Amino acid sequence: MVHLTLIIEAIDLKKTYMLGKIPVEALRGVNLKVVSGDFLAILGPSGSGKSTLLNLIGALDKPTAGTLLIDGVDISKLSDNQLSHLRSRVGFVFQFFNLIPRFTARDNVELSLSIAGVGKTERKNRAEELLESVGLQDRITHKPAELSGGQQQRVAIARALANNPKFLLMDEPTGNIDSRTAREIMNLVKKLNEKHGVTIIMVTHDQNLAREAKRTVQMFDGIITADIENGEPK
Repeated sequence: MVHLTLIIEAIDLKKTYMLGKIPVEALRGVNLKVVSGDFLAILGPSGSGKSTLLNLIGALDKPTAGTLLIDGVDISKLSDNQLSHLRSRVGFVFQFFNLIPRFTARDNVELSLSIAGVGKTERKNRAEELLESVGLQDRITHKPAELSGGQQQRVAIARALANNPKFLLMDEPTGNIDSRTAREIMNLVKKLNEKHGVTIIMVTHDQNLAREAKRTVQMFDGIITADIENGEPK
């Protein structure tokens, strides 16, 4: 029997931004649990709060109220250095790839390892191993301009996995590629989850993509309106 560990817990999580003098409630009391090995899709229209929630989970922002626990630790109580360390243990994949144009695919993956202090030989071997794992063994020395959108996203995924992250956060990962390539990326993501046990949280507005996940949380106006697993409401 596989032991599942609670790694993320949001308790009455709230986030308010100021638009000039007007407060905007992006999150209005979110409660959520994520266990190791989960593949969670956060589904909702633009402005529903899904990306705000993802940013909080990734320690890119702090909640206005409520509690967010990562491995049982309240991240609002962490110092800047501790938050930076936490972010280094999270893999981020965004819609627009965010690759460095002058770097090769290998260099882009190696950069994350270099920042983490990994030695030159080890990070070169690790980068090539990761690029091979996402099907880019013949594109290792290509720069982003020489790669298709789908290939660039594969490089971004390899980069996100470089430091063995505790979980992978994906914000509209197929939003900038065509539907056929999106299918290939989703097959890769499912493989990472099912065969390698990578915990994945993916934000999307696409219901078809959300169905690929093990579980879907639906958001609207800053709250969770449904939590569905295997097609059945929890």
